[in-house]
Formats: sequence, structure tokens, C-alpha cells
Amino acid sequence: MLLENSLHQFEKTYIAFRNKRYESMKYISTCLLLFLLANFASAQSIGLPFSRYYSSQEYQGGIQNYAITQNAAGLLYVANNYGLIEYDGTTWRRYALPSGAKVRHVQVDASGAIYVSGQGDFGTFLPTARGQLTFESLKTELPDEIKNLEEVWKVFVTGENLFFCTYERIFVFDKNRKFQYSLESERSFESFHLSNNILLVNEIGGGLKKLQDGALVSLTNQGFFGNHLVTGILQMGLNSYLVFTRDNGLFTMNGGLVEPWESLGNLTINAALMLRNGTIAIATQLQGLLLVDTNGKVLMKLNNDNGLNNNSIVSLFEDLSGNLWLGHNNGITMVQLSLPFTRINQFSGLTGTGYHATFFNNKFYYGTNNGVYVQENGNNGLSQISLIKNSTGQAYQIKAIQNHLLIAHNDGAFMIEGNSAKRIEGPGGVWNFQTLRGRQDLILVGSYNGLHLFQIDGANIRYLRQIKGFNESSRIIEQDDKGNIWVAHGYKGLFRIQLDTQLESATVTYFGQESGLPTNILNNVWRINNRLVFTTQAGIFRYNEIENKFERDDFFSPYFEPEFLAHYLVEDQMGNIYFIGETETGVLEKKVDGSYTKHFQVFNKLLPILNDDLQNISTIQGNEVLFGANEGFIRFSLNENTYQPSAFPTLIRAVYITGATDSLIFGGNKYPINTQSQNGILKIPYKKANIRFESSNPVPNNEKDLRFQYWLEGLEPGYGDWIEKREKAYTNLREGNYTFHAKSKNLYGEISEVASYSFEILPPWYRSKAAYFVYFLILVLVTYLIYRIIEKRYQKKEQLIKSASTKVIQEKDTELKNTQAQFEKLKTEKLKQEIQLKDKELAAATMHLITKNGFIDHMRNNLNAITKKSKNQEVKNEIQKVIKNIERNFSGDQDWEQFEIHFDQVHGDFMSRFKKEYSSLSPQEIKLSAYLRMNLSTKEIAYLMNISIRGVEIARYRLRKKLNLERSDNLQEYILKF
Repeated sequence: MLLENSLHQFEKTYIAFRNKRYESMKYISTCLLLFLLANFASAQSIGLPFSRYYSSQEYQGGIQNYAITQNAAGLLYVANNYGLIEYDGTTWRRYALPSGAKVRHVQVDASGAIYVSGQGDFGTFLPTARGQLTFESLKTELPDEIKNLEEVWKVFVTGENLFFCTYERIFVFDKNRKFQYSLESERSFESFHLSNNILLVNEIGGGLKKLQDGALVSLTNQGFFGNHLVTGILQMGLNSYLVFTRDNGLFTMNGGLVEPWESLGNLTINAALMLRNGTIAIATQLQGLLLVDTNGKVLMKLNNDNGLNNNSIVSLFEDLSGNLWLGHNNGITMVQLSLPFTRINQFSGLTGTGYHATFFNNKFYYGTNNGVYVQENGNNGLSQISLIKNSTGQAYQIKAIQNHLLIAHNDGAFMIEGNSAKRIEGPGGVWNFQTLRGRQDLILVGSYNGLHLFQIDGANIRYLRQIKGFNESSRIIEQDDKGNIWVAHGYKGLFRIQLDTQLESATVTYFGQESGLPTNILNNVWRINNRLVFTTQAGIFRYNEIENKFERDDFFSPYFEPEFLAHYLVEDQMGNIYFIGETETGVLEKKVDGSYTKHFQVFNKLLPILNDDLQNISTIQGNEVLFGANEGFIRFSLNENTYQPSAFPTLIRAVYITGATDSLIFGGNKYPINTQSQNGILKIPYKKANIRFESSNPVPNNEKDLRFQYWLEGLEPGYGDWIEKREKAYTNLREGNYTFHAKSKNLYGEISEVASYSFEILPPWYRSKAAYFVYFLILVLVTYLIYRIIEKRYQKKEQLIKSASTKVIQEKDTELKNTQAQFEKLKTEKLKQEIQLKDKELAAATMHLITKNGFIDHMRNNLNAITKKSKNQEVKNEIQKVIKNIERNFSGDQDWEQFEIHFDQVHGDFMSRFKKEYSSLSPQEIKLSAYLRMNLSTKEIAYLMNISIRGVEIARYRLRKKLNLERSDNLQEYILKF
């Protein structure tokens, strides 16, 4: 039928273009190509791809997005009616043209230069040395006569040229941004396209042309597309193109031959893009996005009804990770077509949380908390999802047993007949079904309150009985090779149940911690590799029947950590083992040799959105499963697991000096990426040594899962822990050279290339080189001064020591002199005492002498008196002899003269000096002076002078007069001092 239709179309095309050469041969080639491609048409998959919508409020731009592109580092650029929008996987930035005009198109070359075209201007955004994008207009390169521009609609970059396109002219620049020439339209250019580095243009009235050797050459002789607005051109082969028009559908063009392609309905097409997997993406004005194969078969439709926020799509772009970006008239959508996952949720017509699903009789059945839904996979693709009648409520399992499709439901057991569910008499609250081992006609049912048996009776299923002896909830049950039934209870442990021969009652054996299980909670049982395995909180175990206890299962050791907690295990028809764990989810893919390859990184995206009530993985067919999710199901096909996340480098997106207001010092744009010249190292003043870094990784839709490691070389010993914060700040840094390093780890556990940024903190003025030189000079000066001070101190100390020595010598000398003086004084005192003693002795001797002389004189007088009285002459004669003898020995004056001699010897010639000084003194006054010099008392003097005391006083008075003493002068002191 396809060939007949193609031949009919060939006849019509041949009549329309009968004057062209070689039309028939080229057309036959096209028909054969389409015929072969039809035999390899892709099948439509269930579910919708993961997607993310960015509103204009989120990316802080205008509503319309005319073009999208990406550089080698993963940064995304969008031509927006507010300017150029940049996306680094985490944040959006906007760069405006100097005129504030719209940016109509954007392209990036291999060096990272960003070329834009817009209203009245075109040029390039290049980073400054500080990493900030600045616009450089290339309009200035144009001759003056053609500088007056309106809209510059497109910019294209090839290895050798740059093309800037307006409706009137095409400006051609070389790769060094030097103007070469311009091409002027004969009428008016209407659209521009780049295919295989060849510039294609559609000219009103002239049709499609290509730039060749500096001139525009027609692709169709009759200008077929001259009256059609061409919105996309895809090269399908050598000189073979698929042409999309806005209002007139699709055409194939092979050489000069043009014919209509498959009809996709009444579409208004804005853009078309060939994806790397060969799928064609078509952006429409009103019908959203269409994905078709090369035969025109629709593989997927995305619109407002099934997930898109906006049906109007202006631009398309496939990024380095295989994501398809849609530029809307209002907003941007990223569709993750490269992921091996699709979602079946409310946008697919399915509501509720997914619990279990199955594929039966070419239909998909989905069990949710709202009931069971069905979707038929017919010849015309997948039908709409619809709810099975009478299935409303919580469904736990959908299972086909002997051509019967059963539902384990909160309200009991149901059987699906047609598009309706019929309840089977029996217990309420059913968890699951299994065929009883050895009895294909009996179904073992786990319920809320124990185990039950159902019997298959032809086309019907009837309830038999509850098995006696066991009433525990039996959500997970398995049977071993001996027919024992194992029941895992969520928080009580494991039970092994042996039925009696009548299948009526059970012998129950309980297994808990005493049997080798780590705990009694979170224990489950699964059939893997045709044997039972038991998952626990401390890893995966097996039952050792000989020792009647559980032991670790070494089969899983190469794939999981010993303490790995698995919530769900299931094996598909191909022997692949799918798992949901506490920390990871994935599949052990079975190889031909029986070994397994573990895939888990790509599943990290599912962990936050899986059903966290009762985890479930439903095997649909070989290599294809459905994961129960919080919203519906997630389909995974191992056959389509070709996703390789792009290894984008970590980017340092901004560096700020922080303070009262932050100051941007690096804008995050640098080419080549993550390089920094030595001359570009920033020098930061010491007082501003507070710095903050912002990092990112351009993996899209991964901002919540990115983890970063930071290291400030010069301050820290190495990288810190992985953290979620994309910012790192440092304060009060000391002077020195620093290099900041940042690593990122994406959702899939891949560690990206390190980003580095070097800078220098200048020392404060008091620690600068000049300051240190001054300090050196000051140190030298201070050293000299200290030396001088120390020298002076030593000199002073020496002087002090000398002075002290001199003083000590003087003190000793003084002490010696004092001692000598004291000695002299003592000697003098001793002499005085001796003098006084001599005076005493002299006075005593004098008194004795005077007394003796007085006594003798008295005796002489008495003898004279006796002689006068006596009449005896003889007696008188004898007495006269005695008197003469007395007078001969009496020497009073001689005694005094002898006294004066001795007195002067004692008193330093006092008598001589005194007489000489006072020559008028009488002998009696001389004697009185001598006696006063001897310090004799008045009484003693009176006795010696043989006068009364009164007479001594009168004599003293007279002596004072002669000595001319004042009344206040002391006579004795005067004489003593003389």
C-alpha cells in the first residue's frame, strides 16, 4: 500500500516537474529510501519523558526565546527578547545589548566566543580579564553605505566563516571577525538555515538557494519554495533534504525534485531539528512538540495536555547531554529524551501512587491507590489510559494466573473481565497471589490476617478456606523447593509454614534474632536465581537448612556493601535482577557468561520520587520494568540504557569581595575554561581580604543534587567534605598567594574536572616590602641605639662601680679616719682622763703638800708659842733647834714653783700662756685660774687657798673682771678652752 501511494505521488510530481532533467531516476531513489525506512519504523514507547519548565520569572528574561545553543563547557545561551540569557545548570544570567534591543539568534564557536544577532546590531560577547561578558559590535566593520540595519535575524558559525543575515543582505566575515563581503537579495530573503556547514536561504519568489563560491545558487530550478515560508531544512542524504514549511506541510527535496512528505495533520511548524538518534523533533505554534521517525510516524506528542506548560514552541536545541530544549513564546522547557526512563502519571491519564503493574494480552495494567488502569498497545499505538470499572481503591498487586488476571485489593480479591473488575468471594484486604507449589489449580493468597486458598475452576475462581494456625499479615510470601511457605512480617520477623496433607492447617516455625537474623524488623524474602534470599537491615542472607539458621549470602558480595539494606528485589524473564535499596536503586544486568554488571548511577534520579510506602518493581517483559512512584510509574528499559551523562567541568561562576556590599571581581566567564594566566592573578588589598566563591556544574536539572568539595590552597591542608552549598566564603585572610579549588559531583556520582582560581592578598602597609625595609632601617637604628644605650649603661655601670668602689674606699677611708678620729678621741679622752687623773693626783699632792706645809707651819707656830711660854731654857733651846730644823725643810714657794712646772706639762703650758696673756694677774689669781683649769670645786679651791668659800667667789669675780668676760660667759669654760 505504501509503495502504491508513493508511485501515485511520483506521477503527480513528474507531471509538475516534467521539464527537469533526471527527475524520474532521483524520484525512484527517494521512493526506495522511504520504503526501506518504513520497514524500520520505531515503536512508540509508553510514558512521557522527564522534563523541566523554566518560567520567564525564573530565568529573569523576556517571554520569547528565539534560539538556544551551548558551549563546550555546558553553559547554555538563549537569544531572548530581553537580551542574551546564560544558564550554568544552577543560575540564570542576562546580558543586554548596548541598545537594549532583542537578541534574535545566538551561536558559539569552538573558542567559546558567543555570536549574537539582534535589532539593528550584531556582534560577539567576549569575556574580559575579570570574566565578565562584554559585547563587541561587528557592525562597525561594515562599509558606511550598508551600516543602516534593521533586524539581523540569524547568525551562523562555520569553521571558516561567520554569516549575519538580514532580509536585505547577508554579511560574510572570516573566522578572525574581519568583514569579507555581503550578498544582497534580489527581492527579499525570508528564512536562513545552515546544513552541513552550507548556508541555505529561502528567497521570496526565488526559492531555496545555497551559498557556493561567494554566490547564491538555486536548489530548485522553478523556485518551488518561493511562496512558502521555510522553517526548517534537514539533510537526509547526499543532495537530499527534508524541508519544513510553516503553513504548507513537509516536503522532500532530492536535487531539483520536490514532493510532499508524510502528512502530519494541519500543523503550523516553527522549527525542526534532527536529533542524534535519528528522531526528528518538530516545534509547532499550537500543537506543542512532535517526535517522528524518518518515515513520518509519530513517536511522541508533547503538548499542554500531557506535560508541556506552553504549546507554542519557537526554537529547538539538543544539548551535549541529549536533552531537548524548547524555546517557547513564554518560557523554556527541557525534555530529557536521553534518559532511559519515562513517566506514566497524571499527564498520561493515570492518577495516584503506583503500587504494581503488569502486561497482559497486549495491554498494560497499572495498580494505584486509586484503582486499576488499563492502556492498550494496538496497531495504531498506545490508547488512552482508562480506569477499570469497580476497581476503585487501593490495589496492591495485578497478577495473571492461568489466563486469569487478578487484583489484590484493599477490599479483597478481584478478577478483571473485559474492562471491569469482579470481586471474588473471600477475605477483605488481600496483599498478593501465588500458585500453590505442586497444585496448579490452587492459588495461595496473602491477606491482612493470614493465608487463604482459592481454587481455579475453569473460567471461575472460588474461595476455599483460610489456613488454620497462622493469622499474621502476609504481605510478602514465597515458596521454597520443598513446598514450605515463607512469610516476611515487617516488624516481627520471618515465618516458615508447612501445610498438612489436607492443606487445611499449618505448622509454623518462627525465625528471629536467635536464628541469625540481625533484627526482627525489615526482613523480606524473594525468589532470585530460583532460590530464596532474605534481605535484612544488615545485608542479604540465605537460609542454612542443615544448621537451621541464616547466614550471609556471598552471591551478592561483589555488588553490594555487606550492610546493604534492600527494600525490594525482583528478577525478570532475562535473569536481570532489579533492586530498590536504602541508598541506591538499579539493576544487575545478566551477561551471556552468567556474570552480572551493576547499573545504579543513572537510577539516582529515581530515589526521591519512588513510592516510599510499599516499594515495588513490576516486570513487564524482558529488560523492561515499571517502578512504582509517588505519582504513577516510571518505565525503564535496559535495552535503551545508553545514557552517558556529559562530564561537564566544575565552573567558578563568581568571585566576590564581601563586606557591607559585595563587590564582584570575577564574573565566571573564561576561555579556555578554568584557565588563568599568571598575569591575570588578582591582587586584593589586605583590608578587603574577605572573599566568597560561587561554583556550579552545567549538568541541567541537577541543581538540587550537586555536591561540592572546596580547598583553598595556602590556607587549608586539602579538600573538605562534600556539601550541598555552592558557595564558599573566607574571611580575614592573611597576606600571601592562594589558589581556590572546587570539585563537583553530580547526581550520578561523577566527579567533574577541578576548577581553580588564584589570587594574592597583599600585605597591610605595615607588612609590605617597603615597610619591612623601613623596619630594617629602624631595626638597624634601634640596634645601634640599643648598643649605644647598653654601652652607656655599661659605662654608667662601670662608672657606678668605680664610684661605688671610690665611695667604698672613701667610706673605708672615712671609716678609718673616723676610727682614727675615734681613736684619737679616745686617746684624747684617755689623755684627758689621764690629765684629769693627773690633775686629781696633782691637786691631791698639792693639797697634801699644802696640808703638810700648813701642819708644819702650825706646828712651828705652836712651838714658837711654847718657847715663849716656857721657862726652861734647855727646853727652849731644844725647841729652837726643832723650829730651825722645820724652817730649814719648809719650802712653800719652792713647792708651788714645782707645781707650776708639772701643771704646764699636763695642760700645755697653760700657766705660761695665761701669765703671758694676762700679765696683770696676781699670784693668788694665777693659782685660782690653775685650780679652775683643773676643774676643782669651789670648796676644794677654798681649802687649797686657805680661804673661805666666800673668799673664792670674790676671787672668781675679780678674776672675771680682769679677764674682761661678759656676764653671760662662763669663767671655767673660758679657762678650760684657753
